[in-house]
Amino acid sequence: MKIWGILAVIYAVAVVVIAVVKPESIWNMKKIEMFKKVLGDKGTEIFFYIWALIFLFLGIWLFTK
Repeated sequence: MKIWGILAVIYAVAVVVIAVVKPESIWNMKKIEMFKKVLGDKGTEIFFYIWALIFLFLGIWLFTK
């Protein structure tokens, strides 16, 4: 379970990096374009932060289990 926890924390960090840096190759993907269309640019960024927070909590929970 500890490996899954570490992977979840790494994933959370990667999601935050994507939300902050906004690399063109990822930020212009069709799925993210749909998020931006529905939520707006700032809403998509907030969604990424919430998603990262969920995985951070999941990773910490799995790591301590």
